[in-house]
Amino acid sequence: MLNISPNKLNEKVDLSGFKAAQKVFGRKHNKHFNRLLAVFSVITLIVMFLPWTQTISGKGYLTTLKPDQRPQTIQSPIPGRIEKWYVREGDFVNKGDTILHISEVKSEYFDPNLVARTGKQIQAKSMAVSSYQEKVKALNLQIQALTTERELKLKQAKNKLLQSKLKVQSDSIDLEAAKTNIAIAQRQYERTSQLENEGLKAVTDVEAKRLKLQETQAKLVSQENKLLTSKNEVINTQVEINRVQAEYTDKISKARSDMLTAQSNQFDSEAQVTKLENQYTNYEIRNSMMYIRAPQSGFINKALQSGIGETFKEGDRLVGIMPAKYDMAVETFVEPIDLPLIHIGEKVRIQFDGWPAIVFNGWPNVSFGTFGGEVVAIETFISDNGKYRILLAPDPEDGQWPEALRVGSGANTIALLNDVPIWFELWRQLNGFPPDYYQPENKMADAGKK
Repeated sequence: MLNISPNKLNEKVDLSGFKAAQKVFGRKHNKHFNRLLAVFSVITLIVMFLPWTQTISGKGYLTTLKPDQRPQTIQSPIPGRIEKWYVREGDFVNKGDTILHISEVKSEYFDPNLVARTGKQIQAKSMAVSSYQEKVKALNLQIQALTTERELKLKQAKNKLLQSKLKVQSDSIDLEAAKTNIAIAQRQYERTSQLENEGLKAVTDVEAKRLKLQETQAKLVSQENKLLTSKNEVINTQVEINRVQAEYTDKISKARSDMLTAQSNQFDSEAQVTKLENQYTNYEIRNSMMYIRAPQSGFINKALQSGIGETFKEGDRLVGIMPAKYDMAVETFVEPIDLPLIHIGEKVRIQFDGWPAIVFNGWPNVSFGTFGGEVVAIETFISDNGKYRILLAPDPEDGQWPEALRVGSGANTIALLNDVPIWFELWRQLNGFPPDYYQPENKMADAGKK
């Protein structure tokens, strides 16, 4: 029946009486089947040359376009203990609304009047600074007075020195005059004595001349004593000048030392005032942190710390908040082999979880339930899942995304690449080749300009 042998059984035996033979050897059935195969082959051949859009599929989820619009947790920069809750999960809060009241757990901040007492310390130290400033001014005036007094004392001593020198000069002249007088008296006495020997003068005349000579000698000795006394006064005046110089130098140096000490204490007090002012500001800011407030308007998602009296450390997450206003985006991931094919500004089709859709990857125009997206950011470092992260924003040239979408829901993405024949895409898929590498037209134009 398979007609393997050259001896055909149906030519020697009449099989037309059998139903099985009638079904097998029916010529009409074969003609229809052959026509069907021919039509199918022609259609398949035509389909093979139809355009097919190469795509890159990815799996991601909904997020926000800007980092400050994404869900966040509120932390406390200081450790504390929960005292009171002002919100419930799901409540809407405006920016600045109080969410939680906490209290201190560190002993150095237990004092309720810590800020006021720190302010009093600042006031006291400020008064100390003023006192040191006044002391510095007084010592400056004292130094000026001592300097002026020293100058006057030195002028007085120098005038006295000049007087002593002039007196020495006068006494020297008187001494020379006394020497001249004694020389004259000596010659007169000798002539009188000679005349007395010759009998021309009386003895009384000789005695008178001798007496005058002795008086002159006495005056010479007295004048020499006066000269020595005047010279001694010059020396004493010079010693007095040195004494005045040393005395007032010591007084001025001591006053300057006291002034520098006062200035040092003043600077130290000013440093302490600055430190206390810093502490005062820190205490004020720390007190304001006792009330945890909403950083922006949004909805309270979940209280990560619960109860009353529960303690936590600085930086611990207290409550989660979702901003009220945000721009939706899709965060998707692609394989490293497909990353060079993704460019900023490219169009992407998105299918959201829970949103009915009929998707034809190669024919995006006939897909239903997909929404347009545009590539706005491409991560340059691989993620923990071994893929690269791509951020998609709504396509302004396409329809609006559904308003019922929520951040965190899943999404499937299809990046649209080159248009190729279906036969080429089948051949690429069978061989495991990546899609064709290409550059967008705007990129090529920019490269040509460069």
